[in-house]
Amino acid sequence: MKKLLLAGKAILGAALIIIFLQSCKNETKQEDPKEVAEDANETKFDSIDSKEDDSEFLVDQAEINLAEIEIGKLAQTKSTNAEVKKFGKMLVDEHTKSASEVSALAKTKNFTLPTSLTEEGQEEYNKLNEKSGVDFDKKFADMMIDGHEKAIKKLEKAAKDANDQEIRTWASNNIAGLTAHLEHAKMLKQNLDKK
Repeated sequence: MKKLLLAGKAILGAALIIIFLQSCKNETKQEDPKEVAEDANETKFDSIDSKEDDSEFLVDQAEINLAEIEIGKLAQTKSTNAEVKKFGKMLVDEHTKSASEVSALAKTKNFTLPTSLTEEGQEEYNKLNEKSGVDFDKKFADMMIDGHEKAIKKLEKAAKDANDQEIRTWASNNIAGLTAHLEHAKMLKQNLDKK
């Protein structure tokens, strides 16, 4: 009877280990880089709301830069329109510079940033990549207008509301550049709509 009871416990123990290993295996879905960064910052600054808000702003800026760089590269390779290709190159150059600044600023504040395209960024990229020809160019211009309008609002809010003076200054200093991108995108859209 004792042997039977021990064998039963061994089988039960083995079954629990298998269930545990199975549940771990199912948890290996790749997390969104933005969520990983936000979770890390939340853990670091849980008791300091002001730092958490500022870290979220820089996480957003990193996300925007990563997406704009990849979409700019796509425009350079996929478009047949010289103006779209030129705008794509400008995006890569300007947002690479911005990404470097955001990274340096985040490092001084001990903030964690996403280092690869986020799920939302990948979705936008995929939507654009499905298009070709003039449809691609028009979708690209629409995305640039929409994206830059949203990014400018975030910069304006941070320039006014960020708790950290360096972050407020950086946000304020970058509004003009993104506004120029927005105006360029609007002109590009007008030219494309004539076609």
